[in-house]
Amino acid sequence: MQAHDGMYIDGAWRPAAGPDKIEVGNPADGTLLATVPAGSAEDVSAAVAAARAAFPGWSATPPAERAALLGALHAALESRREEIAGTVTAELGSPLGFSRAVHAAVPVAVCAGYAKLAAEHPFEEEIGNSRVFHEPVGVVGAITPWNYPLHQIVAKVAPALAAGCTVVLKPAEDTPLVAQLFAEAVHEAGVPAGVFNLVTGFGPVAGQALAEHEGVDLVSFTGSTAVGRRIGAVAGGAVKNVALELGGKSANVILPGADLTKAVKVGVANVMANSGQTCSAWTRMLVDAEHHDEAVQLAAAAVAKYVPGDPKDENTRIGPVVNAKQRDRVTGYIKRGIDDGATLVAGGPDAPRGFEHGCYVQPTVFAGVTPEMAIAQEEIFGPVLSILKYEDTEDALRIANGTVYGLAGAVWSEDEEEAVAFARRLETGQVDINGGRFNPMAPFGGYKQSGVGRELGKHGLGEYLQTKSLQM
Repeated sequence: MQAHDGMYIDGAWRPAAGPDKIEVGNPADGTLLATVPAGSAEDVSAAVAAARAAFPGWSATPPAERAALLGALHAALESRREEIAGTVTAELGSPLGFSRAVHAAVPVAVCAGYAKLAAEHPFEEEIGNSRVFHEPVGVVGAITPWNYPLHQIVAKVAPALAAGCTVVLKPAEDTPLVAQLFAEAVHEAGVPAGVFNLVTGFGPVAGQALAEHEGVDLVSFTGSTAVGRRIGAVAGGAVKNVALELGGKSANVILPGADLTKAVKVGVANVMANSGQTCSAWTRMLVDAEHHDEAVQLAAAAVAKYVPGDPKDENTRIGPVVNAKQRDRVTGYIKRGIDDGATLVAGGPDAPRGFEHGCYVQPTVFAGVTPEMAIAQEEIFGPVLSILKYEDTEDALRIANGTVYGLAGAVWSEDEEEAVAFARRLETGQVDINGGRFNPMAPFGGYKQSGVGRELGKHGLGEYLQTKSLQM
């Protein structure tokens, strides 16, 4: 793992404008992994200028050529899968097995999907006497989070490049090393200079400069709803396109008659994955009154198998959260749940025994949670599951829809059509039916305060296109 002491701008690594640095720590033990430049508004301006200059040539490049370069990028990422996994494990604390299966594998698959889509997408269509062209929006400012650091980069950069846009990426300051690795892969793939640019830096400095820059045509941001609201306001004030993938408080609704054992086991696994640092995690488990107590017992048994460990250990199922600030945030919510009267079934606010020096949080399950409690309303972003009781399906629907978020969810039923009918009434962007698998080509994004726009597949590509019609 080699950290670059510079920015990737206009096809080359170049020194940052200022001397400030970001210290990249290992959340498992607190050691320093590396330092990278903390970019300034001057670095952002240089990157935007490079992207602006490269846009005319790249946007005029035939889709087949863009597809070929995305194919080369896919091959470069594929060849680095083990390096990607090791890097994410080091800077995020994700268990190595999960890093391989998700943090490395999913973005590689998404990149392959966009290489194919770039070649096949109809960028021109006939509608009556009109020819309608789907053209690139322009320069994209991509601001990505730390929780799925490479996936979120690829989910923005790949469709932007497929559309013919140029990009300036500002990755999360906690996980810049895998972003540098991605820039290396872009360079190796032969993507023309200026088409992709990387500026590492802090959100309030480099991120804000990118969001506000007049040379940026679209801001694509993934992160908290609070920050997304500010970015949306800045973009709106400049009449600039914006795509926001924000927070969630997703419901896992187990309808009467469903396979309770499977639904609870999969539900617990969903929340514990990535130490709970998943915006779409099903952090509210809704169970009917008759089966509530059994579900609580099943959840306690399931979570007991998530024993915190060294993320480099092949057998570890749950590692630390990303940093001390996040650890304190999550344990604060656990204390709040206890104070508000929820029943602590497993875990708690204290550090796991033997891991007091890292950023570890005990996998935690609450029962007796009522809909108005903070742990049932607010995004915790840690390994914390709340189990809520409902009286009938209408009550379940009311509870499930009773938050400001609407990103994801799950429905379990012995009757698939019943599950689909219930899911259609959920105010959320994506629902898994009876444990349906993640589909990297299906649209991902939220209702309500969970965001604006969609990522992945053709819907994700559409975010980076604008239409022009010629009447013949």
